Amino acid sequence: MLAAPRGFCAGVDRAIQIVEQALTKFGAPVYVRHEIVHNRYVVESLKAKGAVFVKELDEIPDTSQPVIFSAHGVAKTIPEAAKNRNMFVVDATCPLVSKVHIEAARHFEQGREIVLVGHAGHPEVVGTLGQLPPGAITLIETADDARAFEPRDASKLAFITQTTLSLDDTAEIVGVLKERFPGIGGPVKEDICYATTNRQNAVKAIAEKIDGLIVVGGPKSSNSLRLVEVAERFGCRFSVLVERASDIPWEKLEGVTSVGITAGASAPELIVEEVVEAFRARYEVEIEVVTTLEERVVFNIPRDVRVTRTPAEQR
Repeated sequence: MLAAPRGFCAGVDRAIQIVEQALTKFGAPVYVRHEIVHNRYVVESLKAKGAVFVKELDEIPDTSQPVIFSAHGVAKTIPEAAKNRNMFVVDATCPLVSKVHIEAARHFEQGREIVLVGHAGHPEVVGTLGQLPPGAITLIETADDARAFEPRDASKLAFITQTTLSLDDTAEIVGVLKERFPGIGGPVKEDICYATTNRQNAVKAIAEKIDGLIVVGGPKSSNSLRLVEVAERFGCRFSVLVERASDIPWEKLEGVTSVGITAGASAPELIVEEVVEAFRARYEVEIEVVTTLEERVVFNIPRDVRVTRTPAEQR
């Protein structure tokens, strides 16, 4: 069973297009701070086209070539440092992550203490924490953290969340916060992104019908790891994360007759096809696509790197 929707979300697709169009428009090298998205295949493909990935800006020589920030977002100090060096910056931050940054700033301006529900060390969380002065945002990772949290003033409190969390875990944590602090402010529309929500719901729809689930995604991809957890929570005997077909643990499939396949939001469909072909090489395979909804979200590419289409292409 192929879960749908799966794979690239609009934010990931936009980030990859930004790098590819920058390379087309300005030539190599194009510099990218951190992995543009959490997928090794995507990163290696872009490297082969001329993208240079760095951990920090000080690894980039003085250049007029584009410097791209990843889809996960960055702390405010990073664009400031780039501006001081007169870098040509292109921000590939997912618009849904930017929305969380704007919410955080709004709560701060209104004098609220902010709680961020997320995973410590994840680039998106690091970037969100870095939007405001130290101490303005408290990170909460679990329901126990939410129970132990003591605000400075419970009447001036708001929460935001990482966009790639488990829907169920987040609901539990937010439920604890709302029970303890009924007046806590929250997002007008939930912060967990549409793609994370849709991919988790698609897995829930097939979990009880399959013996196990293969999740195509990178080990650092938060939304992919959550898919593994959701499958096990909703009835799968086993659920595994694989980067490529060569990672499939065939020994776990002994006696299995039905398997689900999905992909995290930064995993290309090419690898899903590779996994399906690996099954065809070993088994007689019948494919059923289970679609819970159709996604039509598209985000615009920044003008600075947009490659103008020819009249023929526009037609």
